[in-house]
Amino acid sequence: MEKIRSKFLLNPEVTHLNHGSFGACPKPIFEDYQKWQLELEKNTVNFFVKQGPQLLRQSRAALGEFIGCNEDDVVFTMNPSYALNIIIKSFPLKAGDEILGTDLEYGAMDRTWNYYCGKVGAKYVQQKISLPTFSKEQIIEEFFAGLTKNTKAIFISHITSTTALRLPVEEICAIAKEKGLITIVDGAHIPGHISLDLATLQADIYTGACHKWLLTPKGCSFLYVKRELQDLFDPLIISWGYESDAPTHSRFIDYHQLQGTRDFAAFLTIPKALEFRKNFDWKTVSAEQRKTSQANYQRFAEAANGMILCPISDDFLGQMCSIRINCPDFEKLGATLYNEYKIEIPVFPHGDFVYTRYSFQGYNTQAELDTLFAALSEIRSTTNLLG
Repeated sequence: MEKIRSKFLLNPEVTHLNHGSFGACPKPIFEDYQKWQLELEKNTVNFFVKQGPQLLRQSRAALGEFIGCNEDDVVFTMNPSYALNIIIKSFPLKAGDEILGTDLEYGAMDRTWNYYCGKVGAKYVQQKISLPTFSKEQIIEEFFAGLTKNTKAIFISHITSTTALRLPVEEICAIAKEKGLITIVDGAHIPGHISLDLATLQADIYTGACHKWLLTPKGCSFLYVKRELQDLFDPLIISWGYESDAPTHSRFIDYHQLQGTRDFAAFLTIPKALEFRKNFDWKTVSAEQRKTSQANYQRFAEAANGMILCPISDDFLGQMCSIRINCPDFEKLGATLYNEYKIEIPVFPHGDFVYTRYSFQGYNTQAELDTLFAALSEIRSTTNLLG
């Protein structure tokens, strides 16, 4: 993987095992990003008013082809949290309504649902999913145990953040549609990581980050909304696209794309990111890294005296693996790993437990995992940070 590693801007003095948090952008894609920023400064008015909208459409078309949707059904956002705030703020909830989620969701989204549900007297249900889990059927059964006559929609992560679990979203969305529920999927970790085809996935609403596994610069994500539902959702920022003087063929695009003066250069790097992946046969790279990531999962748990969370298979794991650990001071453990061992890896609480998670991107090697395992074993034997 040295050839791939040389294409990234990562600090060589640090063992980077946390791609899942914010991603990492290869040099050719970052240079493309800077090219668009320079183009903006060279001819600002033309870029914003004339050139920009056409370039954004080309980028949406490239993304749509990659994720299986029409270019007019997807808009760019800074991150999935922004995308889901568009949805949650406008979602037609009333007192007594319920949104069914899991207790494994991303904390920022838990806060968002609780905030907006609280304003109208609705309820965000965080259905418990037992860990470790042993089958997709177990997850599906536990999830739908939270379904009531008041449930209006389901909200679920395709891959969870803290626990890095691939949930059976395909099956859950199919069941939800049979029950007449709107399906909202947080796919922050999916694009470029796990194959995604929105044309076959029965999700009404889907968001994903491009700056993680798809390798674009930071601040590049998307929101997909099924066409029949697009008019439900107001823009978070009311600007020139709202009731536009020169409306395009898509109110969805007008409302959510045109927001005045903002740097959308990151959005324009989608074609370059897809080209980079093609040049390196990234599908093969990803498959190899996924295999290595999973092969080291049990060893990861043993080194940290932790617990794996699921069967070791593609049904549950991609290129991230998380374990539950007995750690009395998660902040100190994270600081020790970085400051003393130069390893960048998240250690974070979720509910009543503490987890640590490695990401294994195309630039990572087995030697880096070995470095992590040696560090964890030493910390375990010399401190009280790993029980």
